[in-house]
Amino acid sequence: MIKFLLKVVLLGAVFFLLTKYDVLPGLDVVENPDGPLGIYGTYLWIALIFGVVNAVVGPVLRLLSLPFVLLTLGLFLIVINAALLGLTAALTTRLTIDGIGTAILGGLILAIAGWVADQLLDR
Repeated sequence: MIKFLLKVVLLGAVFFLLTKYDVLPGLDVVENPDGPLGIYGTYLWIALIFGVVNAVVGPVLRLLSLPFVLLTLGLFLIVINAALLGLTAALTTRLTIDGIGTAILGGLILAIAGWVADQLLDR
């Protein structure tokens, strides 16, 4: 449980960096300064939703799309990560994604950040 919460904090930091410094112009977060943790709580909330979606829906999508993943030598996983990011944006009104290109790049960056977080937390 502690590893999951630390991963959520790291993904929240990635969301913060992606949107605050406009790394992906189509990915926007509507900050809530009146929330319990201020604007940082918004990023933690989005990261928590993304983590839960990735933990619950992600394995099902990966299993159902296994033939496509094998056929494309794993490149279809980028599309799955984009779909998970899009599902996160659909579940919350605080995250907006402008297009499929932004979703694919955002999903790729978040997948890399999640992998780095897993590597750091497994030590």
